[in-house]
Amino acid sequence: MRKIIYFLIIFCVFITCKPQEYNQSTYTILDEKDRAILRDEILEDRFDNLLPKLMDETDIDMWVIISREYNEDPVIKTMLPSVWLNARRRTILVFSRNKEKNTIEKLAVARYDVGENIKSAWDKEKEPNQWKALSRIIEERNPSKIGVNVSKHFALADGLVKTDYDEFHESLSTTNKNKIVSAEKLAIAWIETRTEKEMKLYKNLVKITHDIIDEAFSSNVIIPGTTTTDDVVWWMRQKVTDLGLDTWFHPTIDVQRSKEPLKSHIYSFSKAKSSKVIMPQDLLHCDFGITYVGLNTDCQQHAYVLGKEETKVPAYLADAFAKGNRLQDILTTTMQTEKTGNEILVASLNQAKKEGLKPSIYTHPLGSFGHSAGTTIGMWDSQAGVPVNGDYPLHKNTVYAIELNVTVAIKEWQKDIRIMLEEPGYFGDGKHEYINERQEAIKPIKITY
Repeated sequence: MRKIIYFLIIFCVFITCKPQEYNQSTYTILDEKDRAILRDEILEDRFDNLLPKLMDETDIDMWVIISREYNEDPVIKTMLPSVWLNARRRTILVFSRNKEKNTIEKLAVARYDVGENIKSAWDKEKEPNQWKALSRIIEERNPSKIGVNVSKHFALADGLVKTDYDEFHESLSTTNKNKIVSAEKLAIAWIETRTEKEMKLYKNLVKITHDIIDEAFSSNVIIPGTTTTDDVVWWMRQKVTDLGLDTWFHPTIDVQRSKEPLKSHIYSFSKAKSSKVIMPQDLLHCDFGITYVGLNTDCQQHAYVLGKEETKVPAYLADAFAKGNRLQDILTTTMQTEKTGNEILVASLNQAKKEGLKPSIYTHPLGSFGHSAGTTIGMWDSQAGVPVNGDYPLHKNTVYAIELNVTVAIKEWQKDIRIMLEEPGYFGDGKHEYINERQEAIKPIKITY
């Protein structure tokens, strides 16, 4: 009974509390039908204008993607039309590229079309065996290479399960069996490359993410001495649901304060943090991301609960935060086309240490998936480099979660703190830019005492 009364009190406080420093933004969120239209428009553009270029660049003239319902290849999930939430039965897609004629065939060895873009090429009444129908399509087009999604090191490019691979391989002639190659580079390129249409959507998506964080880190939501970090987490989850969006991971809110020692990296990156009551003069940190029309965000920001006599964030915390921004600048100016993640990592860490910072960098690709395909620029527990995945080069028209932290000694607190930042950034034609700005100062949470 006490728990019920407690949550009723919290709920009533939340809905009656008057906003003080937070102003609600206007969210631009499409309804379900318009989202579906936009998703299909983006997909058509990617199939017609992006995919042929990627197939030419990776030297694969036929891409075969095989998936079964509820056990989908990650790649095929990014290719399904808006009204297909899963593959159906066994869905086989074939993309056949003729570079000389500048054409691309988009075929489905399935009982029906896969949306408007991919046409069915299997008449089961004429050929009951799906594998034989696929084999005939391959024979008729006589590709030089047949790319399939197998990869030892990149999970998102390794979606062809063994059963399907074995049956596919068995159905082919000896000649075509010898043409099978890994489509690893093509699969990664398809997942990581963003189009102009997608980037227009992305800017709005990151703005929505920032606005939700701004409201969560405000007196609209936080009442010191009453609100817990878990209360804020679940407020964020509910806010996302109420807006008709999704979260791709459970958010976290954590606290650093003057009388508690700095937690280890393992604790910092754990999603199972213990809940704490938020108090005045707490330094708050969130890790939060949402999903919308097939794209994902990932943001980490800081806020500070002003004490009774405080009117702004203390200078020593503001200075610490500036060091986090400086580490971001070092990393993003080091990012260059065709440099590997490991090269970018080493150069950035070396420069940061020269400037007296205590850095840690663990930036990952972002886009169709939260932890997406592309190069890895460090991991929190692999600061000397990441084998294989970190050796993949940086490509243009890709999005990254610029994720890192800097440890700073705070004399006033007689301890170290960790400034942990993460912002979606777009790497375009040779340079990086934040998709919708970045946090450049700790958010003050003003409280009426």
